[in-house]
Order: sequence, then structure tokens, then C-alpha cells
Amino acid sequence: MRFLKRKSVGWFFIIIAVGAICLFYFYPMIQALLLSFQSGMGTNLKYVGLDNYARLINDPTFIAALTNTVIYLLVQVPIMIILALLFSVLLNDATLKFKGFFRTAIFLPCVTSLVAYSVIFKYLFGTDGLINMFLLKFSIIPEAINWLADPFWAKVTIIIAITWRWTGYNMIFYLSALQNVDRSIYEAAKIDGASAFQQFFQITIPMLKPIILFTSITSTIGTLQIFDEIMNITKGGPGNATVSISQYIYNLSFKYTPDFGYAATVSYVIVILIVLLSIMQFKLAGDKK
Repeated sequence: MRFLKRKSVGWFFIIIAVGAICLFYFYPMIQALLLSFQSGMGTNLKYVGLDNYARLINDPTFIAALTNTVIYLLVQVPIMIILALLFSVLLNDATLKFKGFFRTAIFLPCVTSLVAYSVIFKYLFGTDGLINMFLLKFSIIPEAINWLADPFWAKVTIIIAITWRWTGYNMIFYLSALQNVDRSIYEAAKIDGASAFQQFFQITIPMLKPIILFTSITSTIGTLQIFDEIMNITKGGPGNATVSISQYIYNLSFKYTPDFGYAATVSYVIVILIVLLSIMQFKLAGDKK
């Protein structure tokens, strides 16, 4: 009797958690999917079938947003992963002094406000901002770069901003994993004559493979959903040179004439991309599960 009572209490807590997940995760996802087959807003919604999905192909703003988001993904995520790996290896060195300070300094950007740091980057990369002042002072550039008004440099600014904020987040995962690796493995490799370069690629990378896969997937998801930095630094400009899919969804819902059905359709592009890229990353990592 006591066993059944204890079991029923366990099921009670599980049901609450499952109910909350269904209510706040799966129900909105299903509603968004149904909404993607409609057009309009509020009580003026009408069923349009697959018209919204067909509209994507001929929508230049969506194509620009998709292209920009993919560029951010392909450029920023590898740079961030590599930097996080290098920082974690350096900060795991037992002989390094002030490790606590350096770890805190690199991780600190992760806990700053998205809006606050975006606004700071906007001023830093302004025409008369600190970055241009520094580059001009040391004669690295002949004239000030218009970072936020040039399509190429505006993308570079966004990539630098995202990398600055999230590199430390991934570094913490790698550092935690490295601290659980038996140092005798490295000592044995050193005795066998393995260089630091060989140790990194033959020991560190294989040991961190599950963590690298995890951070690659989470970084991919985060980059596909990028919104705050673009909204606060460039507002998607110049033109649509930096607009992302998430910002376009916002614009469709609240800035342009509201079309929640089409906005839901665009949001499902992110879902599809996340699923496809996650499967690809699992395959590339050799995970057969």
C-alpha cells in the first residue's frame, strides 16, 4: 500500500511537468503550425492552404533574411567553437597564474544584458566610435570605416558582437570537460614524444567530441534565432543587408501590416533548419543513435 502511494506521488509530479511542457511548448508549436496555413490577423484569419509556403520562394526579404542568417551561422559558429576550445585549453593549464580572473573575464559577456551590450557595440562601431579611433590612431586604416552603413562591415559587426558574447559560454563547457580528463593521459603522451599540437588533436578533440557536438547544436540553434543584436545594432540595415529570420518574423507580426499566418510560416523555416542541421551534425560526428 505504501509502495502504491509513493508511486502515485511520483506520477503526480511527472504529470505536472509533462502537462506544463505540453501547455507551454507543444501546444504553441501546434497552434503555430495551424496558423501557418492561414493569413491575416485576429478574427480576420482565413485558410489559404500552402499559399504561405509558396510565397516564401518569391519573397525577396525572406530570401535576404535566410541568406544573412546562414552567413552568420557558417562564419560565426566555427569561429566561436574554435576560440572556445583554444581558451579552454589555455585556461586548463595548471601552471597558468590568475586563472580565475581570466575565466571570469571571458565568461562575463555571457551574463550581460543583450540589449545593453548591443547598444554599446553600436556606439563602439559608430563612424566616430572607439574602434575607428583606435584603427586610425595606429594607421591600420586610411579612413574611418562606416561599419553600420556598409552591408559587408555591418555583417562583420554583428558576427563580432555574437562571438564576443557567446564564446565564453561554450568555453565553460569545454573547460569543465577538460578538468575531468585524467592528466596522466597527457603525461603519457608527452613521454611518448607527442607535441602540444598532437596532444590537442589526438587527445583533447576526441575527448571533447560529445561536448563539441552539444555546443555546435546549441550554437546553431541560437544563431538561427538571432534577433536582439540585429534589432539594436543595425535594425536589419542598411536596407536588408543584416536582417535575420527572427527579425523578419517580428516585422511581419508588429511592424508591417500584421500577417500572423505568414509570420508563423517563416518561423517554421527556423524549425526545419534546426532539425536538418542537427541531424547533419549528428551524422558528421558519427553518432549512430
